[in-house]
Amino acid sequence: MHEEFKKFTDGLDEQLRKLLQMVPLTLEQPIRNSPKGGVYLFTENSVHLYVGRTKRHFSDRLKGHVNTATDCPFAFRIAREETGFTESAYSGDGTRKILLANPHFVSAYEAAKKRIKKMEVRWIHEPEPTRQALLEIYVSVVLKTPHNDFDTH
Repeated sequence: MHEEFKKFTDGLDEQLRKLLQMVPLTLEQPIRNSPKGGVYLFTENSVHLYVGRTKRHFSDRLKGHVNTATDCPFAFRIAREETGFTESAYSGDGTRKILLANPHFVSAYEAAKKRIKKMEVRWIHEPEPTRQALLEIYVSVVLKTPHNDFDTH
């Protein structure tokens, strides 16, 4: 492995260990004094479901997963799974706009946000963007998080 790249990958396993050792919180609790930048993990019933990353404070980014907006990607993925609209689309019946006009989908989307609020969440501070991106992928691959997708859309 090239030494320049290896600098970014050394220690990823240790970061994962520290992430999993964090005492989890839920989004039902206020999150105070969270660091800025890193990787976070949502877990439900001991199953790791989704890994994300942010350059913002964790408290701000995590609120974005359950707010009133129509662009909460993790909740959207859960709602797609619940309603059978599993394929992302830029035209036709599977677009965000069409799905958000479907009362059945909107109900599943709002339920997903409530569900996420109750999930355990942990994070690990990692402000360096390249290392952060690799850590997100590493955590997702090792923990087999089903709601991560690194495909291009």
